[in-house]
Amino acid sequence: MTLAIRARRAGLRPFVVAFLGVLLSAPASAAEPTHGLAMHGAPALPPDFDHFPYAEPQAKKGGRLRVGLAGTFDSLNPFNLKSGSAAQGLVGNVFQSLMARSQDEPFTLYPLIAKSIDVDAARTRVTFHLDPRAHFSDGKPITSEDVLFSFNLLKTKGRPQQRIAYGLVKSVDAPDAQTVKFDLSGIGDRELPLILAIMPVLPKHATDVERFADATLAKPLGSGPYVIDDAKAGARLLLRRDQNYWGADIPSQRGFYNFDEIDIQYFRDGNSLFEAFKAGLLDYREETSTTRWSTGYDFPALREGRVVKEALKNDNPKGLEGFVFNTRKPVFRDIRLREALGMMFDFEWVNANLYSGLYTRTKSFFDESELSSSGRPASAKERALLAPFPDAVRPDILEGTWRPPVNDGTGRDREMAKRALELLASAGYRVEGDALTKDGEPVAFEIMVKDRNQERLALNYASSLQRIGVDARVRLVDEVQYQRRRQKFDFDMMIGQWLASASPGNEQRMRWGSASATQEASFNLAGASSPAIDALIAALLAAQSHEDFVTAVRAYDRVLLSGFYVVPLYHASEQWIAHSTDIARPARLPRYAQPLFGPTLESWWRNNP
Repeated sequence: MTLAIRARRAGLRPFVVAFLGVLLSAPASAAEPTHGLAMHGAPALPPDFDHFPYAEPQAKKGGRLRVGLAGTFDSLNPFNLKSGSAAQGLVGNVFQSLMARSQDEPFTLYPLIAKSIDVDAARTRVTFHLDPRAHFSDGKPITSEDVLFSFNLLKTKGRPQQRIAYGLVKSVDAPDAQTVKFDLSGIGDRELPLILAIMPVLPKHATDVERFADATLAKPLGSGPYVIDDAKAGARLLLRRDQNYWGADIPSQRGFYNFDEIDIQYFRDGNSLFEAFKAGLLDYREETSTTRWSTGYDFPALREGRVVKEALKNDNPKGLEGFVFNTRKPVFRDIRLREALGMMFDFEWVNANLYSGLYTRTKSFFDESELSSSGRPASAKERALLAPFPDAVRPDILEGTWRPPVNDGTGRDREMAKRALELLASAGYRVEGDALTKDGEPVAFEIMVKDRNQERLALNYASSLQRIGVDARVRLVDEVQYQRRRQKFDFDMMIGQWLASASPGNEQRMRWGSASATQEASFNLAGASSPAIDALIAALLAAQSHEDFVTAVRAYDRVLLSGFYVVPLYHASEQWIAHSTDIARPARLPRYAQPLFGPTLESWWRNNP
């Protein structure tokens, strides 16, 4: 099958095919066995490494970890969007993948179910050699037949990003019970071998294919360190350590999964969740409220030293959160309107009056990292990547001088409103009476929110917009309706969040790629459909060196910023946590953990189990 045909199947446009042709000109070389695989360069750890640098091999084992999560769940199937709201804490604890990701490197994988991997230099073929010791929690060995089963099932019934990525694979073969080979020729996606390596392996003998997409509370079978002991929909998930976990002593797992039980409790109300932590019913909390962080932790357990607060740093890009314009809606198709509406968000007032001045305004999709374009003029290599798309990046963004508008902090910045109205006038908008109009039609839309915190912020923004005649109505909906409308793109504006990793890759297709703009349940909330975006996603996936990768991501960041798809909000430069002194963590933190692996604290332990 030709590159052009495969690219079209992947949703790529013809010019991207030509673009990839240049990037794929390097000759392939024979694959050699290796203990790990990095997105760029070589793995940092040697073949004989004993444990990850941020793990504590001598950590105490035993006891129970009690954590709380906001929200609800009605399913124990985390692999399909149609299966309902899946419980958190299953992936990694119950289900595990072919290889394990190091949180100390941007994107590097080490042995887990697969003991080694073969990849040729062009990454057109990848072979996984399974560890013969690996087995599911019922004792049945994991074989290549389970890997093939998992691949084919998730390719057809998995999450959209899995279906897209796995759909690129030309063929897959299992010559024996411990070997699986994937043919990736003609794809031009150097990340795809790593995406396949983090594929969860499901048991063929214990998976109901016909009902795989259904919501179910039936306890699933996995190969991880825990099994499900109890589950109460919307309330509680109790995990119990599998004493026969096969991987407890392999290097990528050593020092992790130290609690005998993990008790995950769900709370529909954020205040109830916090009160449970204050009362000593929970061991750990990640704080996201600036008000609570600055004023809410004066309670007995903290004063008496039974609870501690910590502000942690890591090297992860900070990502972006903001009011996203659904450009599928006619009201938001004019980029000048989107830019003008962005001017009216008064971060300075909001930060000082609602958030105790603890936030930083976000200015990039990869803020506070080397991947950010902010403050950096485009290099010659970036300009070469952008040359086929001369109108895709604004001059000030190309030069790295653009910043989100700065208001005077009064909440009624007249100069900023004047600037917004001048830009709108140049686009044909007029204020008639109290309404901003174009061709006689008023500018009016709805901001969909899912909780009181979002509602408070959206009401403040709507009030600012009203000053220039924009009728923005805020609508609070319940979680079920919110998710349904988000997945069907049935909204005008909402608050979107794009978490960033140190190695952005295939997930960008589902966030911003043209094919995802019409794919239900994708994360392309804005409905972006841009030749430049598609080409730069292809470039970052095809980059063979770290330098080329950074170049492609910075150019990509500039194109996204130039589209004014989002009104950027803010971020905390640190991760705020509080925890009982009964639990502890290694002194050495991973460089890229987000947040500290996940809600079940894989590297922590109980002091007196």
